[in-house]
Amino acid sequence: MSQARVIDDLLKAAGGAVSFASSARAQLHQEIKERVTEMADRMDLVPREDFEKLERQLHDTNAKIAALEQRLTALEPKAAKKTGKK
Repeated sequence: MSQARVIDDLLKAAGGAVSFASSARAQLHQEIKERVTEMADRMDLVPREDFEKLERQLHDTNAKIAALEQRLTALEPKAAKKTGKK
């Protein structure tokens, strides 16, 4: 066999090995992802997006409550004057 043929065969074998390793890596990654998703479902975990949405809603609600408390505090002296109470 010529040296060029041997090198060509080695390169083909190396290319096949790299292709196999890449495919195996992708398959392993997918399998791990599926297992983690199954485990999260069994543990009844909340998806990150849902958690962040609820966190924003809570922040907005707390801001509205604080604003309403300020308005109520400002209105209380006026209401007391109208009824004659201190």
